[in-house]
Amino acid sequence: MRIPRSPSRSHVARSARLFAATVGVVVTTALAAPTAVAASPQTYGASDLSAVNDAVQRSGVEGIAWHVDGASARVVVTADSTVSRAEITKIKQTAGARAGAIRIERAPGVFTPLLAAGDAIYGGGYRCSLGFNVVSGSTYYFLTAGHCGNVANTWYTNSSLTTLIGPTMGSSYPGNDYALVRYDNTSLSHPGGFAVADPFIGESVKRTGSTTGTHSGTVTALNVSVRYVGKGGGTVRGMIQTNVCAEPGDSGGPLYDGTKALGITSGGSGDCRSGGTTFYQPVREAVNAYGVVVY
Repeated sequence: MRIPRSPSRSHVARSARLFAATVGVVVTTALAAPTAVAASPQTYGASDLSAVNDAVQRSGVEGIAWHVDGASARVVVTADSTVSRAEITKIKQTAGARAGAIRIERAPGVFTPLLAAGDAIYGGGYRCSLGFNVVSGSTYYFLTAGHCGNVANTWYTNSSLTTLIGPTMGSSYPGNDYALVRYDNTSLSHPGGFAVADPFIGESVKRTGSTTGTHSGTVTALNVSVRYVGKGGGTVRGMIQTNVCAEPGDSGGPLYDGTKALGITSGGSGDCRSGGTTFYQPVREAVNAYGVVVY
């Protein structure tokens, strides 16, 4: 009896190709490589973002500003040039398992209160800028920065301190950054033309200060916390963040949009040659605290 010969491998391959051609399929000799599936970014809820925001505060790192960005569901931390990689790591470690909710951005220069000796309103050996004129009953005042109010009990219009404006009636810094000064010199004019308003992200704004005059830019974030560096430093909260430039001595000056009174210059980094990041105390909080009206 003849034993059927086993088909050769070449014969099997030819038969397979013939079958494939007949039924219209493609025969391969190996499985297709698996397709990689991109991992979905982790999502964070409001409670997560609140916890991370608190963790950034606890980190104690100076030279940072941070806020919750609801649109991206992240806590945005802006670090100035003094913040090292080790400090960035510390911030993330403080957030623990939620560190992925942090987005780090960089800003040139150093976040400091914009206080300087010089021109405009003078007191305590420093120069600041007048913010918005306000009134309560028949008594007139103006708003300026709280870190300015902390260093001077009395303010003058000139560096020789011969023309009195009046006394500091209240000051809040750190935490907030606003102060109230009363006009005691009846020979000084105190014009108005503003009304309090709340800023919005993307709003075109202007800032005026005694060092650099008037500059413009946009609001980039709201409800921002900032920890300033060095002497006069501290943490302030609820700030308006902008890309408007400012320099020392501009502290206390007004941030506005037309006739809308928005903020009081607090601090920031950079300068008006290269640009910078600046922060402002919202006016509404200040007028509510002192029971005065912007006019």
